[in-house]
Amino acid sequence: MTIIILLLLAYLIGSIPSGLWVGKIFYNTDIREHGSGNLGGTNTFRTLGKKAGLVVTIMDILKGTAATILVSLPFFEATNVHPLVLGILAVIGHMYPVFAGFKGGKAVATSGGILLAYNWPLFVILVIGFFIVLKLTKMVSLTSMILSAIALIYSIIYYFTIDNDWPLIALILLLSGFIFYRHRSNIKRIKEGTEPKVKWI
Repeated sequence: MTIIILLLLAYLIGSIPSGLWVGKIFYNTDIREHGSGNLGGTNTFRTLGKKAGLVVTIMDILKGTAATILVSLPFFEATNVHPLVLGILAVIGHMYPVFAGFKGGKAVATSGGILLAYNWPLFVILVIGFFIVLKLTKMVSLTSMILSAIALIYSIIYYFTIDNDWPLIALILLLSGFIFYRHRSNIKRIKEGTEPKVKWI
């Protein structure tokens, strides 16, 4: 029963629709009715501005972090559930949130939150890489997918040089699959040359 509560809690944390709640509470705006209609940080930036976008992005990151560290809480220590399983459930909750009609974000920020809790050096590398790649591409979607490849390369090198952490490789592969799947429409627009580009970097 404790394990079921733990797994459900991880999903529910991921299901918190940060963009929807910030938009409705502070801006009286449902961001699902604007821009791409997505609940993630990118559409929040586009619809509500930099301040709201930054807040939502941080909240989405912390959802992944909070879920991943649940297993370290005294009540759940004896469950023997791998923390990455909880992180994955949070990402699923972010993509398909029960609190927002199962239509959520694209998994990027919450995936980063898992890495912040589990392998913070990789998180730092990806944050720095995000701004460098975004500066070059001007497309958040393309940047997110490129970072997935960078994360995979890191996890493989980490496995052979530092620690045989195969769950990290498995996690990156799964999250990359989520990210590419959720960016199907973006990939099509990138090919057509119609993908929106950011102007602030």
